[in-house]
Amino acid sequence: MGLIGRRLLFLPDAPSALASPPGRRRLLWPPLLLFAMLALWLCMVYSCAAATTGSCAPAASSSAASSPHPKLLLLRTKNPPPPPLSPGDEEDEEGGEEEEGILDGAGPGPSSSALSSFLNGSGTKRLPQAVIIGVKKGGTRALLEFLRVHPDVRAVGAEPHFFDRNYERGLAWYRELMPRTLDGQITMEKTPSYFVTKEAPARISAMSKDTKLIVVVRDPVTRAISDYTQTLSKKPDIPTFESLTFKNRTTGLIDTSWSAIQIGIYAKHLENWLLYFPIGQILFVSGERLISDPAGELGRVQDFLGLKRIITDKHFYFNKTKGFPCLKKAEGSSKPHCLGKTKGRTHPSIDQKVVQRLREFYRPFNMKFYQMTGHDFGWD
Repeated sequence: MGLIGRRLLFLPDAPSALASPPGRRRLLWPPLLLFAMLALWLCMVYSCAAATTGSCAPAASSSAASSPHPKLLLLRTKNPPPPPLSPGDEEDEEGGEEEEGILDGAGPGPSSSALSSFLNGSGTKRLPQAVIIGVKKGGTRALLEFLRVHPDVRAVGAEPHFFDRNYERGLAWYRELMPRTLDGQITMEKTPSYFVTKEAPARISAMSKDTKLIVVVRDPVTRAISDYTQTLSKKPDIPTFESLTFKNRTTGLIDTSWSAIQIGIYAKHLENWLLYFPIGQILFVSGERLISDPAGELGRVQDFLGLKRIITDKHFYFNKTKGFPCLKKAEGSSKPHCLGKTKGRTHPSIDQKVVQRLREFYRPFNMKFYQMTGHDFGWD
């Protein structure tokens, strides 16, 4: 064997860079360089596949170190969003707004997005301890958004409609819709149609007999006209308010089968709730005073829920254009916001004789409602 052959055979035992002649060193560099490039490429492919953020990183540890909130990423990946409501379930009976953007231009800004992610990922999902059960067009959306300013209130924005439309999905499904809460916080939801749903009281009682109930009530005549106005905005070809109000205009017989009229017979619906809940477990909020004195009504609500009175006059300003109070600072925003464009619609002109006939119709029911609640709402 020649000298070169012997050198190659014992190459591992000798310093390669010194033992190999210049020509041989030049032949060894290309394969080594190719191997190094292949290894680097495989490392990058592995890092991209393993990254949870969808962006390539040299290594998972460096990606986590460069992130300002690595724990938030972990929380988001561990807690998937709740199951979506079926089509149509998101409809807000107060005007069609959904959870995000319920306030004009509102929504978490850059400064609050990290905090929002943290709150959504920590705590525990619980069944609601308080439910706003009614009434439609009474002011439930305003009340809910005002309450969400309180740091100890966590509420679903969209209406779950669990106890009237989705009850067969079960309590586990319902719980998944709820936001996560920390110790000392209250979970809430609002669905105004519960108040007029015959099965709702028994179903809520079966969930928890201790559930606190809130009903926002409003002059039933004004409420009916507001209800009609909302429907008219969606279906411009519906009959007139007057034709829907009466079974027979000549005799003045009111058509109580029309939902806009039927909802306002508060005493009748309340009787059904009192079969399952004591009157002291139900708070009745005045829709009129929620406009004229929002801080006062919110004070009563906070007391009822066992919360510290944090929401006060300083949180509100009166919007003359819309005709109702707005929040100076809404949840997730540092700017003043009012409820959406569907609020404060101009009511159509209704014949005063029709209005007067409706007041006569509702008067005995209102008197009974005052007696049942121990509160005169001053609708007459």
